[in-house]
Amino acid sequence: MSIQTAIKTLIETFEEKVTTNKALLEQHGRNEAYFPVTPPDAVVFPESTADVAAIVKICAEHNCPVIAYGTGTSLEGHQLAIKGGISLDMSKMNKVLAVHDEDMDAVVQPGVTREQLNEDLRATGLFFPVDPGANASLGGMAATRASGTTAVRYGTMRENVMALEVVLADGRIIRTGSRARKSAAGYDLTKLFVGSEGTLGIITELTLRLQGQPEAISAATCAFPDIESAVNTVIATIQMGIPMARIEFVDEMMVRGFNLYQGSQMPEVPHLFVEFHGSPDGVKEQAESFGEIVADMGGTDFKWSEKPEDRNALWKMRHNAYYAHKALQPEKPALSTDICVPISRLAEAVKFARLEGERLNLMVSILGHVGDGNFHCAVSFDPDNAVEHAAVKEFLHNLNQQALELDGTVTGEHGVGVGKMKYMQGEHGEALQVMRDIKKTLDPQNILNPGKILPEE
Repeated sequence: MSIQTAIKTLIETFEEKVTTNKALLEQHGRNEAYFPVTPPDAVVFPESTADVAAIVKICAEHNCPVIAYGTGTSLEGHQLAIKGGISLDMSKMNKVLAVHDEDMDAVVQPGVTREQLNEDLRATGLFFPVDPGANASLGGMAATRASGTTAVRYGTMRENVMALEVVLADGRIIRTGSRARKSAAGYDLTKLFVGSEGTLGIITELTLRLQGQPEAISAATCAFPDIESAVNTVIATIQMGIPMARIEFVDEMMVRGFNLYQGSQMPEVPHLFVEFHGSPDGVKEQAESFGEIVADMGGTDFKWSEKPEDRNALWKMRHNAYYAHKALQPEKPALSTDICVPISRLAEAVKFARLEGERLNLMVSILGHVGDGNFHCAVSFDPDNAVEHAAVKEFLHNLNQQALELDGTVTGEHGVGVGKMKYMQGEHGEALQVMRDIKKTLDPQNILNPGKILPEE
């Protein structure tokens, strides 16, 4: 491996698009989790697919790792250069290339963010529905198979990416999929690259499915006496087929955080945040049906938000959950993890997380997109305190093992990165070797985001 030779060649070829500035290197080595700062050896800012292909070819010649970088908001260390190499910052590839109103799709470069695209779509009456909370890049969202609060109705990135342009590890440029709404032609390579976390190819263009802005939107919050009644309300709502646009669970500790951070004055008990999309009559009918379930489950303090400003405030509060959790123990850093289980096992999984946090004397708050069985735990701890650090590791391990025991997955949204690699064998068994074989075929030198997803043999 000759990383420095690759960087020298890149500087000679691309000049100002390459930097070894220490501050920028450190910025690209930070992460939102508990992993140490791991800077790359250089950062390169491509402006086109041709740039990406040329950069990857140079790196392949010198066996230099290439790590695609979006906005740096991933939670399992996906963007860390743990084997050295270059960080390929896609922020300058940030153009919306086409919007096809009649076909309800858009073609974008990978550096376009979720909020940027929706701002661009405002005049069309369309929107892109996947909302992970952070204003992440769409390329990064596809690479990590992101989802979010609206996944229960509109699906994840898997359902909303129609086609891709991808640069492979040898610099070849391929296109997967098309703008057609379905196809039976060959292997579904689009789905292969969605969720591959930059280990199989570099995404340089995306064709995305759009949705029409709903005619009517209504949101609500409701309180419950305990976790089980809140989660059972979710299960009953899904089983009755009520078309929820969002259905979010927050436990009493997260509500306390909201009260501290924003002064929201909510009763400190488990809550559901819900939203309905559709026609005025449809939304009214959905809300009434949901209200009946809430009443049957002992829910109270039902509050509706039909004004846009009230709804926006509600979901802004939800998206500020990290800061709300931090308000519980301001002096300590916090990390976030997630699992996903069948919704029939959801109450069991959430209760397990709550009891484990209490047993290990950790500050844990729980929230999640529970309409699809996915929830998140935020955990506060002092990384310099050996006892707390060990307790956090034990909590994360036990939570992941519980997910697998309940026929679930160790991550429904955050992805694998470096943080959850050790559970891949337990979740996938012999299929893990098939994944390794695919990686070796597409990236025989292992230069694309090495050390992620697949544990070493």
